[in-house]
Amino acid sequence: MTEFSESFLKEIPKTDLHLHLDGSLRLETLIQLAKERRVKLPSETPEGLLELVFKDQYRDLPDYLHGFAYTCAVLKDEDALEQVAYELGQDNLAEGVSYIEVRFAPQLHVSGDLGIGRVIAAVDRGLDRVRREHEQSEDVKSGKMPPFRYGIITCAMRMFTKGFAPYYEKLLAVLDKWPTQKVYGVASLSLARSVIEARDKLGLPIVGFDLAGAEHGNPAQGHVEAYEYVKRHFMHTTVHAGEAYGPESIFQAITDLHADRIGHGTHLFAAEQVDAEDRERYVRQLSEYVADRRITLEVCITSNMQTMPQLRRVADHPFGRMVKDRLSVTLCTDNRLVSRTSVTQELDQACKAFDLTPYLLRSIVIHGFKRSFFPGSYREKRTYVRQVIDTYDRVAASHGIDHSEKY
Repeated sequence: MTEFSESFLKEIPKTDLHLHLDGSLRLETLIQLAKERRVKLPSETPEGLLELVFKDQYRDLPDYLHGFAYTCAVLKDEDALEQVAYELGQDNLAEGVSYIEVRFAPQLHVSGDLGIGRVIAAVDRGLDRVRREHEQSEDVKSGKMPPFRYGIITCAMRMFTKGFAPYYEKLLAVLDKWPTQKVYGVASLSLARSVIEARDKLGLPIVGFDLAGAEHGNPAQGHVEAYEYVKRHFMHTTVHAGEAYGPESIFQAITDLHADRIGHGTHLFAAEQVDAEDRERYVRQLSEYVADRRITLEVCITSNMQTMPQLRRVADHPFGRMVKDRLSVTLCTDNRLVSRTSVTQELDQACKAFDLTPYLLRSIVIHGFKRSFFPGSYREKRTYVRQVIDTYDRVAASHGIDHSEKY
């Protein structure tokens, strides 16, 4: 078993392809923004919030999502969105994460005359400031480290089908008080049209379209039109599936919505959840289809451990079987604040629990870059990935790590 030091895992270039903006604030920033915007929190200290809201373990997914009521409540203006995006980019760079795809549901942040385009533009300004600052560093100028790159993924919500849905009010129902202004979520097709317009007319680096929210009782079929629309306009797609529902949710994501990637996919092998005559056969065929099509699974181990009581140890997570079956996987944080994690921590626990070899670790890390929805041309992406690979190999050599052995 190869031991990978924390310094090595921090130094290698990494990605985070499943990273929620509203779940990844700095705790101190949440408190600051809440005070400035008169949003009541359960506690005004980091220690209190970690005890009451952002815990080590949650009862279930609804308990996990409780904290988003507070984070979304403070992200209602451009200054707050830009600040949080900027700090998120900084936090990733601090641990060697060179490429991120930040996702969020723009309709949860609109208010007054602040529309979807301006919401996304504010996030872009924060991330772009990180990019520009990093390019002035000696590490980038000398070629020691790759430049910071990012893309934005916009999330539709499963509850938003046709017309309008007052999901935002439901999300904030856990708060004792909330301003009387009602903010309604737009339908997924309307969101799809808005983000394509924002990408093409405003030049914003929107690289993907996602579907998030409660899986159970909200099937993917209700969002076919939105996904067809973004596909016709050459936008990549991902879908939250197999996180809180079974393999059939993943099946819907790849057959009805033609997803390029799957968010989580944790229940891919859960045959007991399948409504089929031969459950094991269904799961086997589904996983083989996902593997053959190289549909990447955005795996978030800590997040799953916190919301799924049946996962008592990291070694119980299906990531091990995904790797063994040679599926296309990448490790992600999901929510840096809500899950109290980082990319380095996700890699570290996976290496230890699943005895990842240097070869497998390198493959998983590099695959994150290769399967990203990179905001540049294909040739630019290849050049960037080549720079990342050269950097990774240089860091590995400096730590005396040989990844030439395949298995």
